[in-house]
Amino acid sequence: MNNLLRLKVQFEQKSNTGGGGRKLPANKSVTLSHLIDLRNQLKDVLNFWIKETLIQKTLVTVRYIETVAKSNRIQNLLYEKGNETNDLIVGAKFSKDKDPKHIITYCLSKDALIQSVYGIESVINIVADKLPEIISNETFQMIDNGGITLDFKEISKSAFKNILVDSFFVEGIEIEFEKPVLEDAQIVTLYATGISYQEIFRKLNINLMNIGQFDSNSFLLTSEQYSILRDNAPYLIAMAVTDLNTLTFDEIESEKIEQDIFIPSPGNEPVIGVIDTLFDDQVYFSKWVEYKNLVDSNIPVTMEDKDHGTMVSSILVDGPTLNPKLDDGCGRFRVRHFGVVTGKKFSVFTLLRKVREIVTTNKDIKVWTFCLGSELEIEDNFISPMGALLDELQYENDIIFVVAGTNKTRKNQERIGSPADSINAMVVNSVDLKKNPASYTRKGPVLSFFTKPDVSYYGGVKGQEMTVYYGGGKVVRTGTSFAAPWIARKLAYMIQVVGLSREISKALLVDCAAGWDKPQNSSFEIGFGVVPTRIEDILQSKDDEIRFFMSGVSEKWDTYFYKIPVPVVNEKQPFIAKATLCYFPKCFRNQGVDYTTTELNLQFGRIDNHGKIKSIDKNKQYDRDNSFTKESKARNLFRKWDNIKHIGEFDGSHRSKTVYTLQDWGVSLKTAERLPEKYGKNLKFGIVITLKEINGKNRIDSFIQQCQLRGILVNKIDIETRINVYNKVQEEIELE
Repeated sequence: MNNLLRLKVQFEQKSNTGGGGRKLPANKSVTLSHLIDLRNQLKDVLNFWIKETLIQKTLVTVRYIETVAKSNRIQNLLYEKGNETNDLIVGAKFSKDKDPKHIITYCLSKDALIQSVYGIESVINIVADKLPEIISNETFQMIDNGGITLDFKEISKSAFKNILVDSFFVEGIEIEFEKPVLEDAQIVTLYATGISYQEIFRKLNINLMNIGQFDSNSFLLTSEQYSILRDNAPYLIAMAVTDLNTLTFDEIESEKIEQDIFIPSPGNEPVIGVIDTLFDDQVYFSKWVEYKNLVDSNIPVTMEDKDHGTMVSSILVDGPTLNPKLDDGCGRFRVRHFGVVTGKKFSVFTLLRKVREIVTTNKDIKVWTFCLGSELEIEDNFISPMGALLDELQYENDIIFVVAGTNKTRKNQERIGSPADSINAMVVNSVDLKKNPASYTRKGPVLSFFTKPDVSYYGGVKGQEMTVYYGGGKVVRTGTSFAAPWIARKLAYMIQVVGLSREISKALLVDCAAGWDKPQNSSFEIGFGVVPTRIEDILQSKDDEIRFFMSGVSEKWDTYFYKIPVPVVNEKQPFIAKATLCYFPKCFRNQGVDYTTTELNLQFGRIDNHGKIKSIDKNKQYDRDNSFTKESKARNLFRKWDNIKHIGEFDGSHRSKTVYTLQDWGVSLKTAERLPEKYGKNLKFGIVITLKEINGKNRIDSFIQQCQLRGILVNKIDIETRINVYNKVQEEIELE
């Protein structure tokens, strides 16, 4: 086995020098009749807002013809002086078409909406007076070359062209009135209109005294309050979800297994955080668990309220003793267990506040386990409040949540439940010992796009149950709640014992789970694959493989390193390759399906004779050779906007590669932002790369030597050495 290698490299940074005027897609056109239709729709929207006085601004929903890139969204069709139109976006979702289309909501002043109507009127007048009724790029060229002379007194030439391009991508313009009828208390998110919620609710005669507020735009409303809002101002409602959720605990009953278990006293082992039901402090491993009961003392507690949380902690502390066949080599872990709910029903709003407080007051914990899954399926067009909170906490803190993928509790229940829609978290589903999805498995994707779960592991199935421990003794159970703790153990080992970053640790798990199989994005049951049992199989590679990682920070548009020395044999490079990128972006729930703010586009491969990366996945999104990649293709093939990129040569071809003049390989990360604030600046990332020698030869020594000749510092991740170092650091020194 070869050790995992760390390459200490200095990534170069480069700003974006691209740009240029907009034009229509090749062989496409926009018609005068379509411009008139959009003008009429804009007028209808304006007439509504002139009469409506509840808010001073306007909300305008634009239906696009496809999933659109940021550069193809409207720029002048809706326009407010001092703002880019993309800055006016307050929500986004997808249509229910087979090929989803963007539906984006904008907030702008009434004066700006009036000016927008004038703008398209001016374009229509010019087209009707001087141009053919079908406008194409050839028309643009004639205008630019002087072949057609136009009078641009009412509108600038650039705004004229922008409105024509905008109109091509827009299918229709409207106001959204249809909102779901929901019972019980609701967590409601309003569109950000710049008007205080107190003013809005007072005008609607909604009592402010008993409204719970989670963030600036999200509130806990009673069913009566929600009905008033929905009946009188449905256009203000961005999202609404039921507050009271049911947990997806496993219902399988099993007999107690009588057996005495010995466990030594804890030392300075790493600590994993658990947020779950209550904990039974009478179990044999209770000294390993620091328990904090955060449930209201007025709520009655039964022994059953302690079962689930105790079982989860039993795997974290002593899983290999209870399940010898799953011994991962990670040893035991201490647990800080927070009991936050009882029974099977819980208030999401109450839980949100508790989770935020727990994480912010326990910043020494790097890995958290969260196995409280909702029975309700996730929504199509927005992240759940709990999923969004976990994403926010992970962006703001150097932590990672491991979340259970939730279990089926009834027939026809397919999609995962909250908070398994957390994008930054490591979401885990369950498989049997043959790596087939468990019968209770639910599946993604999230927001019609993000791969969830991330990975899978063994959570027990009928005849192959997981052994766990609770107040009643040693029992067998099944569920994703018993797969997730095993992944938390591995992450805690890599982060706290080996000293790897969370970005690299997550990338390693994905890379090893995926293996060399072609990713199946259409199957959202097991994620990228099943994580190996032994930690050595993650921190080491086979003799014919070279696995190494690089860490960095994105500071400018292009973050790159072009000096990776893949060994040359007989003037060829006899390797296939794969790479996994992970990062933790800032996310905004109120942006709907455009949830992640930052995109890091990954290219990895040989440096060709023109000094460009010949990426192993044929990704040419940002190449300057007039190549064009549609947004839908960029998302489906290259996972644009996903915070995990896993690319490789999965076509079964095992041919040696031509060596270009420079011989080196390179990696490049291009940064794209959805919002004006640059959340991608100083964003940490981790890349894991694996080279597989097609003839089965071990060439790691040659690789290390070539790295050193280029001045690259190479560190071997020796497991035994890291453990010894960790133990030394954790020793308590007694001063005489």
